[in-house]
Amino acid sequence: TVRYFPGSRIRRADLAGADALVVRTRTCCSAELLEGTPVRFIATATSGHDHIDTAWCDAHSVVWASAPGCNAGSVQQYVASALAWVTLRRGISMRGLTLGVVGAGHVGKRVAELGRILGMEVLMNDPPRARAEGGDGFVELADLLTRADLLTLHVPLNTDGPDCTLKLLDRQAFSLLKRGAWLINSSRGEVVAGEALREGLQNGILGGAVIDVWENEPAPDPALLGMVTLGTPHIAGYSADGKAMGTRMIVRSLGRFFGLPLDDWSPQDIPGPPGGGILSALTGRSPEELLAGAILATCNPEITDARLRNAPELFENLRENYPVRREFGAYRVRQTMKDTGLEKVFGDLGFAVEVPRCNRVS
Repeated sequence: TVRYFPGSRIRRADLAGADALVVRTRTCCSAELLEGTPVRFIATATSGHDHIDTAWCDAHSVVWASAPGCNAGSVQQYVASALAWVTLRRGISMRGLTLGVVGAGHVGKRVAELGRILGMEVLMNDPPRARAEGGDGFVELADLLTRADLLTLHVPLNTDGPDCTLKLLDRQAFSLLKRGAWLINSSRGEVVAGEALREGLQNGILGGAVIDVWENEPAPDPALLGMVTLGTPHIAGYSADGKAMGTRMIVRSLGRFFGLPLDDWSPQDIPGPPGGGILSALTGRSPEELLAGAILATCNPEITDARLRNAPELFENLRENYPVRREFGAYRVRQTMKDTGLEKVFGDLGFAVEVPRCNRVS
């Protein structure tokens, strides 16, 4: 028996008789919700799990599971669209810019890979990985902040301990930033101190900001929303592919816990991309413009930004009714220009590529 409830409004009484609870980020799974209920298993169809009081669950024999990495491809696509949008409108090339990736877990690794595919120098900061693997391949946060042209955050929200990320970017961190650098935050809003972010935008330390996650969601600071370059309602990981992957992972976890035959279960009938996924009308004066156009055809944050600015009070509704977005692998690029040198880049990003045949001269 499956019963459905709005994620942000589920109450303890709703769990009477429930063996398992399956959620996303809007349900806070703490003692307030769970104490005295028969719930034995919690699964969140998200990569993050800071909305689950894991210490309480562990102490009360409630098994919990998440879906780490399920939205990595989706966030990679969102960051790619932000990079394409910013560089296209500034009239600059992505190639040769320095991308600073803070947090190199499932998502951060994919974003770092994206930067390299696009010809960017990539700097990674991840203290837990650096301790476990050695320092090679990682830089200190202060070094990254002073060198990055574009800074993107992919850390969990840790509120204490040696790897605390609460207000990781505060006034001190912003004072180290390379002047004119851009910030992309698709991790958690609380990772960036709101006042410091506003000051950074006001005084020109930041060239701009693309913000998908906010303090006090679902009620973002109106002043900050008015200042950021692009603002979206926490949808970076909301591709249909990411949702399907998260669902598959947690259904299989639930099956293992309860001994159900779900080890091979996967969602069916994932909606296809608009237009059948054929990108054939790409235009631009240069290969980089063609590439940016293809990326933005799959995910354009400017459209979602306009919807949020027009009705910020509908943050949750915009998130819940976010249009179907498919990742690069669902698209086929039909290039209209020969010899652009983009075939490998498109392929490395996951696109299928059709290259026009050169006519043989007789």
